[in-house]
Amino acid sequence: MTENMQASRTQSRKEVIARGCHNKDKIFIVAVCGPTASGKTDLGIKLAKKTDGEIISADSMQIYRGMEIASAKPSKEEMKGVKHHLMDFLPPTKAFSVADYVELARRCIEDIRSRGKLPIIVGGTGLYISSLLDNIKFDDTGSDSEFRENMKKIAEKEGNTVLWEKLKTVDPETAARLHPNNLNRIIRALEVFHLSGETISRSVVRSRREETPYRACYIMPDYPRETLYDRINRRVDIMLKKGLVDEAREFFSHTDYVTAAQAIGYKELKAYIDGEKELSECIEKLKRVTRNYAKRQLTWFNKIKDLNRIEIESGSDEEKILKIAENLVKRYSFF
Repeated sequence: MTENMQASRTQSRKEVIARGCHNKDKIFIVAVCGPTASGKTDLGIKLAKKTDGEIISADSMQIYRGMEIASAKPSKEEMKGVKHHLMDFLPPTKAFSVADYVELARRCIEDIRSRGKLPIIVGGTGLYISSLLDNIKFDDTGSDSEFRENMKKIAEKEGNTVLWEKLKTVDPETAARLHPNNLNRIIRALEVFHLSGETISRSVVRSRREETPYRACYIMPDYPRETLYDRINRRVDIMLKKGLVDEAREFFSHTDYVTAAQAIGYKELKAYIDGEKELSECIEKLKRVTRNYAKRQLTWFNKIKDLNRIEIESGSDEEKILKIAENLVKRYSFF
């Protein structure tokens, strides 16, 4: 292929991306998603290199500065020169909502497309990805600070599960999606019902009535469950060697880290840092909690109707996996 032909093809592809790639001019997006330790970060970066793309992180903890090890944030070397957005930009003292993510991610998509690049969402926070690509409109119910404070006092006195059970009685659908320890979202769901008499799950149904401007190619590296769990255990061991305990100790030396304190990898080590438990006991808990988190992630992503799973067996060739992903992108981009 001559240089002119290559340049012509590159320009044509950029024009297609800029137009939205057919299908009522919807914006074409690639989403490399999946559970923790599934290799989605590496696959997303390699795919970006192949398709002239830029990555928008969809990880609720990689947004925070100073949480490199716990959030498995890719290093500059691992990024291989691919531009990353919505990563390492917020201090852990700042709260950050799903609505905040969607707003910023939309701006990133516009910016990436304006330069003829392909937007590639990469991450494991399913709520971020679905809310963005399904065009979820967030409620404008407002807030009631007194109600929220009362709920927090109940949680402190009687435990988070009491509020989760309360939510289960008024909005079982939302309760089923939330872990009892996800206190902020449980309180928000109760607050919305308190103020409007309508459940958040009902609000989500209404919010989906406006058609999404995006057309997504969802790709998920799919390991056998036991293989994935083994990868998770090995990742935790690697994180510990890199200095996870010291990073957690530094993190907990600050008392005003609220949202970020929910990061898996910190809260499980706190008992060791406080001298209450042996390190080995905390490590086993960390591995177990991470495996359970991966299970919840899989449940979320498996509900995506058009999810493309790339089944990966032991010893699978990385180049072959990348080629499958690249072919999926090419096929979807011209639907």
